[in-house]
Amino acid sequence: MASIQPAAPPLLRITLTPSAHSFLTPGEDSLLQAALDAGYVLPYGCRNGACGSCKGKVLEGLVDHGDSQPGALSLADRAAGYALFCCARPLTDVVLECREVSGAKDIPVKTLPCRVEKIERVAEDVIVLSLKLPVNERLQFLAGQYIEFLLKDGKTRAFSIANAPHAEGLLELHIRQVVGGEFTSHIFNHMKVKEILRLRGPLGTFFLREPSDKPIIFVAGGTGFAPIKSIIEQALHSGVKRPMTLYWGARHRAGLYLHELAQRWASEHAHIRYVPVLSEPAASDQWTGRTGLVHQAVLEDQPTLGAFQVYACGAPAMVEAAQRDFMAHGLPAEEFFADAFTFANAKN
Repeated sequence: MASIQPAAPPLLRITLTPSAHSFLTPGEDSLLQAALDAGYVLPYGCRNGACGSCKGKVLEGLVDHGDSQPGALSLADRAAGYALFCCARPLTDVVLECREVSGAKDIPVKTLPCRVEKIERVAEDVIVLSLKLPVNERLQFLAGQYIEFLLKDGKTRAFSIANAPHAEGLLELHIRQVVGGEFTSHIFNHMKVKEILRLRGPLGTFFLREPSDKPIIFVAGGTGFAPIKSIIEQALHSGVKRPMTLYWGARHRAGLYLHELAQRWASEHAHIRYVPVLSEPAASDQWTGRTGLVHQAVLEDQPTLGAFQVYACGAPAMVEAAQRDFMAHGLPAEEFFADAFTFANAKN
């Protein structure tokens, strides 16, 4: 007697609005992963429910919110129908209100070996790590995206690419030492030149949106400078002449670990302005520049932000405060782009 095979569960339909794109999914993966698998790129950053970059509205249907974190998705957000697409899984057919990203979908995500080429300590707690890919391989990416290291224990660690895509040969990462972080401790205390690692990328939707003629405000906190450096260098290479202002915040002067590079951009290019900001300058810093919170410095200079486009990268608290306060001062929600460095997305 032939055995009866259980029927496959029915596929669920995901519809994206306003694009009206639609696709089917078994419902086992997150909304974000299902969209990516179907060839549609939605905004995302950490993919672990911490940064809020993938937040969108569920217009119809039911979802399981999964491991979304309260800091990125509040109870009020849930009540209003919002979800974090990187965590939420469809329970029925759903209609989602979301932005789609066209710039990244044609770039393949690769898994590649790489070799540590250079380890340069640029501050007490920051290392610039240079990686060399195999001779016959090239990692195509958009300025602002990141890669993940695939560790032997199955975990991953993510870091933004700091060099521009046109700079062939090496991948540059800016790595801050995390207290208690196993991987960063290895980098700072044990890593040697020629060590072999495995990476996957490119990932993320933090990159310059073109075409647009809006002036750009970059807000970097600490090593959040890395992807912004990539974006600015690529913009200069491509001849983008939109006005750009970089606000780079750190606690002490040493945290502005490539201060002279940012100063050089501003001195050599009339459309670039650089505003360094220290929140807790030490007496030994002999600091005479701006002080306080970096996003507040933006508001001191530009109390009305309706005409701008903003790219913010750094700690979640900074990114969240910037988004909240900038939107309260007129910044359109669709003109705020962010990458939050969180422990949840393994950037340690």
